[in-house]
Amino acid sequence: MTIRDDHALAADLANEAGERLLRIRERTGYDDPAALRAEGDRASHVYLMESLGRLRPSDSVLSEEATREERLDPRRLSADRVWIVDPLDGTREFSERLDDQAGRADWAVHVALWERGRLAAGAVALPAQGRTLTTAEPPKPPAFEKGRFRIAVSRTRPPEFVRKLAYLLGADLVPIGSAGAKISAVLTGEVEAYVHAGGQYEWDSAAPVAVAQAAGVHASRIDGSELTYNQADPSLPDILVSLPELATSLLAGIRDLHR
Repeated sequence: MTIRDDHALAADLANEAGERLLRIRERTGYDDPAALRAEGDRASHVYLMESLGRLRPSDSVLSEEATREERLDPRRLSADRVWIVDPLDGTREFSERLDDQAGRADWAVHVALWERGRLAAGAVALPAQGRTLTTAEPPKPPAFEKGRFRIAVSRTRPPEFVRKLAYLLGADLVPIGSAGAKISAVLTGEVEAYVHAGGQYEWDSAAPVAVAQAAGVHASRIDGSELTYNQADPSLPDILVSLPELATSLLAGIRDLHR
């Protein structure tokens, strides 16, 4: 097994799970969003768990859709290798139809590998956008041009302090769906930063942070401390991802607002 194998596996699994989700959405339609969300979550989780169990049988897995008992299994904490997956990041967006009858595109599939204290590989599939961002070939972030910039925020519950931060630093807020779609937007040049402090879990950010770090993009807690994974409590309530040129000013602005 090589490191390259893990990069490729993460991408392959995220891609295939995404393709299955697109087929489910096309077959099921949007008339019953709750049923669509449930079917998508379940089918993607089963596929990823069965695939990792077959292809990486000695590795542990932490999945959003696992049972509470599975998440609390102490063997995960002593494992050298743990796959951290979100089978469907952005269930609301996955099940929502736009005005033109097409489905939303700002949802994702996350597959990441944590190995001996660090994120070692990852992939974020954006199936409805027809692209996957991976650590195998990290995207090259756009160069930052000084001036007004954009911060990705939640569509439904943007933290109030981020509104104040945007005003303080001269930024515009851009509502985007899932966490994976927001972080990917930093990497593809749709926004320059993502700031969140409304509560998340490890599976919400592990894969996109793995790709962001491989691409040379800043990723940390909003106090500047390191993002850590495979913890006993998988909650990871806040995050800052930005082009490296903006990290210092964003962290300083956040500190000022929290004084």
